[in-house]
Amino acid sequence: MTKIIYLDYHATTPVDPRVLDAMLPFFGPKFGNAASGTHSFGWEAEAAVEVARKRIADLAGAAAREIVFTSGATESNNLALKGVVTAAGVARAHIVTVATEHKAVLDTASTLAEAGCRVTVLRTGADGLVNLAQLREAIGPQTVLVSVMYANNEIGVLQPVRQIGAICREKNVLFHCDAVQAFGKFPVSVDADHIDLMSVTAHKMYGPKGVGALYVRRRNPRVSLTAQMDGGGHEGGMRSGTLNVPGIVGFGEACVVAAREMAQEYGRLGVLRDRLRQRLEEGLDGVHVNGSMEHRLAGNLNVSFERVDGDALLVALPDLAVSAGSACNSHGGAGSHVLHAIGVPAELIQSATRFGLGRFTTEEEVEYAAGRVVEVVRRLRAQSPV
Repeated sequence: MTKIIYLDYHATTPVDPRVLDAMLPFFGPKFGNAASGTHSFGWEAEAAVEVARKRIADLAGAAAREIVFTSGATESNNLALKGVVTAAGVARAHIVTVATEHKAVLDTASTLAEAGCRVTVLRTGADGLVNLAQLREAIGPQTVLVSVMYANNEIGVLQPVRQIGAICREKNVLFHCDAVQAFGKFPVSVDADHIDLMSVTAHKMYGPKGVGALYVRRRNPRVSLTAQMDGGGHEGGMRSGTLNVPGIVGFGEACVVAAREMAQEYGRLGVLRDRLRQRLEEGLDGVHVNGSMEHRLAGNLNVSFERVDGDALLVALPDLAVSAGSACNSHGGAGSHVLHAIGVPAELIQSATRFGLGRFTTEEEVEYAAGRVVEVVRRLRAQSPV
């Protein structure tokens, strides 16, 4: 291979050419502001936004009026948690979340705790799954929100979202789900899963960066949410700011492509992921899969290699774009909080490698990547004094 093989699809995805084609006119002749209601430029932009809003809602099983556009998943998570807690009254509120959540949820919860909100952070098992009995027990009279992600961005573990949502509905507590890694990969239904707020973003599903959305339930129950940005009253008063029309159009087109292709694509990725694992385990001893294999995203493989320094491994693989964990934590030195939370030993955390397969990953690339990893791990072990 003469090119760098991209296997970091959980960090971001390339924009699908079909998505780019849909966006391009809105960088040029269709440049209007969707809030300009007095002329055709604004009307054209507004119409395009509403088409995209409907497409995103359709993929989520929601109504178009329940989709609030944001700058991305981090803002959506902030709006969901802070918006619900602020509406309920910070000093009286209690929220429940999980130790393996994305930092956009955990750090937001920490900020709320500093302001007086009570926060319960649940542990998981070694498989990365939430214990439903512990979740049920954690919900009390002051609990206003439970926040559990659909699919983990590091280890790919799929939480029992439908059961979690049912518990929340039974307890009359709102359920927020960070569905960033799941949305567009397989069917997600906010009604069937009893989800009241859901964070999604375009760049994890072959759309552009800088645009996301928050689903906010408007019926049975209607969610009360306090806006976290002021100025103009856009998006039904929930999120002010001039809309990113080209990005929103691209997000909508990405949803159209996903709805058409995701079932076949999910099966293909599962086969490639299993082949990658098989080749690694055939070529090496001391390979540990992190998190559940049974409940896992098709394109995810997170593995640790005994007797290998993780930094040395990544440096020795310049032809493979892989990561040691979340892109949001890639500049920190503390190691993965997700792997810590599921009890992975420190020596295996430092050698953990995340392989993220996606729409443009080929069988040839998987075979090459597996061979290169086996080759480099063997060489590093041979050079190690251990």
